[in-house]
Amino acid sequence: MTGLRYVYAVCRPLGAPLQAQLTGIGGAPPALLAHRGLVAVVSTVPEADFCEEGLKAHLEDLDWLAATARAHQGVIDALTTVTTPLPLRLATVFRDDSGVRSMMEARETDFLHALDRLEGRVEWGVKVFTEPPPEPATDERARTAATGEKSDKPMSGRDYLRRRRADTRAHEADLQAAESFADALHQRLGAHAEASRLHPPQNASLSGARGRNVLNAAYLVPRDRSEEFVELVDRTKDEAGGLRVELTGPWAAYSFSGFAEEDARHGASAGEGR
Repeated sequence: MTGLRYVYAVCRPLGAPLQAQLTGIGGAPPALLAHRGLVAVVSTVPEADFCEEGLKAHLEDLDWLAATARAHQGVIDALTTVTTPLPLRLATVFRDDSGVRSMMEARETDFLHALDRLEGRVEWGVKVFTEPPPEPATDERARTAATGEKSDKPMSGRDYLRRRRADTRAHEADLQAAESFADALHQRLGAHAEASRLHPPQNASLSGARGRNVLNAAYLVPRDRSEEFVELVDRTKDEAGGLRVELTGPWAAYSFSGFAEEDARHGASAGEGR
């Protein structure tokens, strides 16, 4: 079976070795491919899986995609502990090492500029969620919740609609307060970061997260100031008033390197560089 060269990231020459037991896509250990002042972190993957036709078929296989994404991220996470990597798009492959070197040479100036800008910095992600609203109370449950007393008389249609309107107004007020909190939090965290970026809210049906996502942001923070940033986020959780604040990281600077998104716009994926 022939193979393709899968590229996880580009970085400068490492000052420390990768973890001895580190594995990438399909269990293959990643290797370092040097070219001039850059290093591509690569492994060999089956062409049948990563050619254009193979990837198109795998897009229907969510388990395969999840396993591939986890392996890709595992390599990036390991790199982040020893260097500043520039992650490339998932499933960026080339025919051979020559294709990888050509890519690094063509984009050398951009890679070096980004590495200078991101050196010693990591990305933190912060999300804020509302808690899911309770199930709408109906008839006797609504009356009992409102008055604390039970009644044999069923709730009228008018009373039920009035209760629903009141619940809707309360929910809208809560959502407005949550969005105001999220805006203020983003401004506060942004003042403690070198750069920040707002991402579109997560779709709950896709992410599986509870509640409505009112903040989905990334922050570029010097590694030596990360502890201060984490403490700041932790303090805001006491001010959230029933909202859920989630912190993730530290990550490689996906949101600030520009290369994963640039690859997506220009179609750098299976088969590039053949």
